[in-house]
Amino acid sequence: MTAELSPIDRAKFVAAKRAVDYVEDGMRVGLGTGSTAAWMVRCLGEIVREEGIRVTGVATSSRTADLARQVGVPIRTLDEVKWLDLTIDGADEYDSNLNLIKGGGGALLQEKIVATASDQMIVIADPSKQVDTLGAFPLPVEVIPFGWQTTKALIEEMLSNIDVLGRNASLRLNMDEPFRTDEGNYILDLHLRRIGNPQQLSLVLNQIPGVVENGLFLDICDIVVIGNSDGTVEVRDINNGTVEHERIEIVDTDNLFVDVAD
Repeated sequence: MTAELSPIDRAKFVAAKRAVDYVEDGMRVGLGTGSTAAWMVRCLGEIVREEGIRVTGVATSSRTADLARQVGVPIRTLDEVKWLDLTIDGADEYDSNLNLIKGGGGALLQEKIVATASDQMIVIADPSKQVDTLGAFPLPVEVIPFGWQTTKALIEEMLSNIDVLGRNASLRLNMDEPFRTDEGNYILDLHLRRIGNPQQLSLVLNQIPGVVENGLFLDICDIVVIGNSDGTVEVRDINNGTVEHERIEIVDTDNLFVDVAD
């Protein structure tokens, strides 16, 4: 199975496989959303099935919850578990301080709530997600549908006084209709190209009426696990100031992702 993976999927897979090493028996684990996080959920399901560890998952989207149930990871709500030991998620961008842009999958609100309700957040990524300065990836902003065009205009006006290179916002679409989050909200993608002061931008964005949350995850991530297509991983721990390099053994098994729908 793993021999058939593309280089980018092999990189995501080894990062995910290394990240689930942090999961211990009895933990309450936040499960991210997106293509990289999906590999993590599958790997977590494998160790639940093969090793019998007990975990409680809290999903950051309905599609992650569906996948977790398929692979045998029990799911409960955040209100039920209250607090999490660990959240593992992907990122659209990360910088050297492990600040992130997230929300490419449209689940930024639940992802941020779950991440901040965790003792530790681990991000899994491939090397292409690393940037010197955040902003190349469009910044998602979740807004309520009512008056969204006014909210968009207010955001673009605000951006004229912010240290960014681009100032256009676009409504995310699903076919010909606005994309809807699990909460029924819209997503505006801000094409900024470079964000000079992420802290300032995050604060000002969330003060605009109609904005629910933005995709800047600042001072939340503790560890990033970077996977490479050759099976090597780099683990950066921002709190300990350590960088470790490892190789993950990739073993083809007949039942690795059995009965998991695409």
